Amino acid sequence: MSPTTSLAPSTAEVTPEEPPAAGDGRRFDWLRRHRRWCFALVVVVLLAEMAFAMVTTAVEQTPTIDEPVYVGTAVVYLRQHDLRYNPEHPPLGKLIMATGLAFADVRLDPAFAGDQSQLGRHVLYESGNDPGRVMLLARLPMIVLTLLFGLVVFAFACDLVGPVGGMVALALYAFSPDVIAHGSLATLDVPVAGFLLTSVWLLWRARRRPVLYLPLAGLALGAALATKMSALAAVPVLLLLVALSVWHARRARDPDPRRTAGLVVAAAAAVVLIAVAVVWASYLAVDPRLRFETPPGLPAVHGLRALVDWLPFPRPYRDGMRVQFGFEDQVWGGFLFGRQYLGSLWYYVPAALLVKTPLGALALGLAGTVTLLAVPRLRLPALYVLVPTAVLLVSAMNSERDLGARYAIFVPMFLAVAAAGVVALRPRWAHVAAAVLVTYAAVSALSTFPYYLPYSNEAFGGPARTHLRLHDSNVDWGQDLGRLSDRLRQRYPRERVWLVYKGSGVPSYYGINAADPLAVPPARVRGLLIVSDSAVARADDRLAALIDGSTPIDEVGHSITIYLRP
Repeated sequence: MSPTTSLAPSTAEVTPEEPPAAGDGRRFDWLRRHRRWCFALVVVVLLAEMAFAMVTTAVEQTPTIDEPVYVGTAVVYLRQHDLRYNPEHPPLGKLIMATGLAFADVRLDPAFAGDQSQLGRHVLYESGNDPGRVMLLARLPMIVLTLLFGLVVFAFACDLVGPVGGMVALALYAFSPDVIAHGSLATLDVPVAGFLLTSVWLLWRARRRPVLYLPLAGLALGAALATKMSALAAVPVLLLLVALSVWHARRARDPDPRRTAGLVVAAAAAVVLIAVAVVWASYLAVDPRLRFETPPGLPAVHGLRALVDWLPFPRPYRDGMRVQFGFEDQVWGGFLFGRQYLGSLWYYVPAALLVKTPLGALALGLAGTVTLLAVPRLRLPALYVLVPTAVLLVSAMNSERDLGARYAIFVPMFLAVAAAGVVALRPRWAHVAAAVLVTYAAVSALSTFPYYLPYSNEAFGGPARTHLRLHDSNVDWGQDLGRLSDRLRQRYPRERVWLVYKGSGVPSYYGINAADPLAVPPARVRGLLIVSDSAVARADDRLAALIDGSTPIDEVGHSITIYLRP
């Protein structure tokens, strides 16, 4: 007698809460009945793994180059409600950091009057604060936000191809070394990418319930614009997706094209107004009176850049865009595959992504992209997943700053969703191949723990050789000063130390007593010569000569090389 036909099951019968014994033919029935709980368990495990990796990274790493500026600005927002620092980036990302810093009594001299780089140093190292604790409190809200974006990746993929596809997408996201590396930092790259992904997902859902999801998509788009100005590149394509979603929602109810066109215009206007309101709200949250002095020396704008004066944003936002234009007008140095160069290379960002994305994720992402384009029922989802990715990638490739794959951190996020398309293929081998590639990507990511920032895939030699291909935030962003201190104390306690460090940390704070080898004649440089790998990549003739006359004996975190000078 089965439990469904018995009014009072006997003790010999199997209740629905217990899995049937092996071999009785009902195990798969039990799994199907409890599949939601199984999927939920996998989601929890994947996000727990990601949280552990990010928290460990956040605890062990010292401040990277950009973080002190953002953290110092967040403290000023909390203590002084002043918009004068870091105008080149809108406030929202730093306000999110401030939610963590609000739990610490961070000291700040009210009379401090330095620039934003000096502000970060002052807050972390000169005001009696504990820099490790301050940085962790600023990083934790970003870690939480990164985990929430993982749920968006899962939900988006589930909407497209079902829960199995959601698992594939979430696994690729949770084991993405770049997402883990930058999601554990108090920086803005992951938040802006995640908010854009969220907006696209909500626009996809707006096809069925536009009244609910279009305003939410506007909020997410506004959050992206209020985090980083690079999100402006996505606005035109997202408005096209608004039109597509409204048209899809109306075509079955009202075939009149004129009324549909009117609704499309109204919906696009509503999304834009909500997004603009979020940007204004982020500035008003810092200072309700919007007190702001235009920074001196802003570049004049001509041509298309002059449109910045017509944007419906606060003046600090528009002036911040002028600061960004000034950065773009500078000549920056780059390093790619062992070659130094000035200016930018159009293929730098794709090349950096090729190096820093796990091979399993690359293969599965490519297969998923092809599937989205080839399977007729997935071509509409392809517009939502692939077109924003392509537009943002082209924008990143046109930047004058070849400083890291982080400028395209949206790619592994959207690529994870695209990869889920593979499960829409019917042949069983496709599902087996997807499982193998996900496992391969996961093993590759786990093998680099806890050194996620310098990760490169096996085709390029792994994290120990990333510094031979890339520089800056791809490998060495100043994050290993604390680890260097530990290494010197443990292995080289009596050695003379010469240091060329690229970062925002203060070596003396961590007990590193080092001299500058570039400030004395080369013959006097004897003992340990320690050089950040980004400095090695961009070495001038003098530093290159010192390195050539030295023997590499150790490395720290795959980002700092220790040489011995006889």
